[in-house]
Amino acid sequence: MTATAKVNLDGKDLDYPVMSGSVGPDVVDIRKFYAQTGAFTYDPGFTSTASCQSALTYIDGDEGVLLHRGYPIGELAEQSSFMEVAYLLLNGELPSADELKGFSTTITRHTMVHEQLAAFFRGFRRDAHPMAIMCGVVGALSAFYHDSTDIHDPVQRTIASHRLIAKIPTIAAMAYKYSVGQPFLYPDNSLSYTGNFLRMTFGVPAEQYEVNPAVEKAMDRIFILHADHEQNASTSTVRLAGSSGANPFACIAAGIACLWGPAHGGANEAALNMLREIGTPERIPEFIARAKDKNDPFRLMGFGHRVYKNYDPRATVMQKTVREVFDALKVNDPLFDTALRLEELALSDPYFIEKKLFPNVDFYSGVILSAIGFPTEMFTVLFALARTVGWVAQWNEMITDPDQKIGRPRQLYTGPTQRSYVPVGQR
Repeated sequence: MTATAKVNLDGKDLDYPVMSGSVGPDVVDIRKFYAQTGAFTYDPGFTSTASCQSALTYIDGDEGVLLHRGYPIGELAEQSSFMEVAYLLLNGELPSADELKGFSTTITRHTMVHEQLAAFFRGFRRDAHPMAIMCGVVGALSAFYHDSTDIHDPVQRTIASHRLIAKIPTIAAMAYKYSVGQPFLYPDNSLSYTGNFLRMTFGVPAEQYEVNPAVEKAMDRIFILHADHEQNASTSTVRLAGSSGANPFACIAAGIACLWGPAHGGANEAALNMLREIGTPERIPEFIARAKDKNDPFRLMGFGHRVYKNYDPRATVMQKTVREVFDALKVNDPLFDTALRLEELALSDPYFIEKKLFPNVDFYSGVILSAIGFPTEMFTVLFALARTVGWVAQWNEMITDPDQKIGRPRQLYTGPTQRSYVPVGQR
C-alpha cells in the first residue's frame, strides 16, 4: 500500500503520495498542491524541498555520510583517481581498465582551447579576480564550439561534457598565468589530468617542470572531495539555468558565478584568513572565547556545515592530506600547528560539541593549497575546476529526466495591493 500524507486546508481533506528513494528521507509529492488548494508551500532556501530526483550523490548530514553512486567518499579519495570518479559520476558505474584509459584519453585530447580565447584574457585587467575571468571565458565557450550546443542531441551533450571537464583546468591555469604576467602553457598530453594542470599553472617555458607525486596526489584527492555535493547552491543554479534549455557552457558559467559567493565556494579562503588572524596556537583560547561571545562579530570559519551535523567525512581525508603535503614539501608552517590545536580544542569544548561545530573540508583545504603555492584568489577557481564534473553530470541527468520542467519557484507576496497610477505632477 502506497503511503500518503494527509493535509487539511480550509476544511478540505487532501491526500498526497509519499515517494521513497533508495535511501534517505521520504518525499511528499506536492506537485498538485497548488492546483488543488490554490495555496503555495513556503520553504525559504528550499531546505525541506526536493527539487529533483537524482542518482548521483547521497548525503546523510546527521551521520556524516557522503556517497557518489553508492561509494563512500573516503574510499574514493583514498583508492580512486579524479578521472575514475568523473567517469563514475557521468556514467553510473566505475570504469574497467579499458574504459578508464579510453575516457582519460578522450579528456586529454580536449584539453586545448581555441587559440582566439587567449585574446579574451587580454581584455581583463591584470588584477582581475580569477573567478571573474572564469565566469566570462567559460560563458564564451559556446561562441567557439557550436557543434556541441544542441542539448537534444545525446552525442553533442557528451562532447560538450567532455570539453568542459577537459578545458576548465586549462582556462583556470590561464587565469592564474595572466594574473602573474607569465605566458600561457599549452597542455602536455603525456601527463595526467591533475599533473597537467599543475604544470600549466606553475611551469614556465624556459625549463622543464617536474610534477611532485605527493602534490599531484593531494590535488587529485582535493578534486575528488569537491567533485559533487548533491543539490547545493551552485548545482541548483546549473540545473535551474539548464531547465530553460540554455546551452551547457552557459549553465556551467552560471554555476561558477554562484560558487563565487563567500558562503559557498569561498569558505576555504575565509578559513585560511582566520588561521592567519589567529597566528599562533597560544592565541587560540582568545579567539574561541570571541567565537562564543554573541556580541562579537568574530566567527570560527571552517567549522560546521549547512548539511553535516556530524564530522564532515571529507575533513578526515583532508587532515591526512595536509600531513603528506607538508612532509613532501618540507613545509614548516605555524598555520598547520594552529589548525591542529584549534581542531583539538574545539572538539573537546562542550560549546562546540553541543552545537555540533566540527571542522569541515574547508578548514584544511586552504592550508594545503597555500602550501602548494596557490594564492587565495585561486582557491574558489580550484573548487570550480573540481565541481565542473558534478555540474556536468547533474546537467546531463536533468536533461534526460522526463519529469523535468523549467524552474519556476513561487513566492509569498508582501508588497502593496493593486493601486492606481498618479501622474508625477500630482505626487
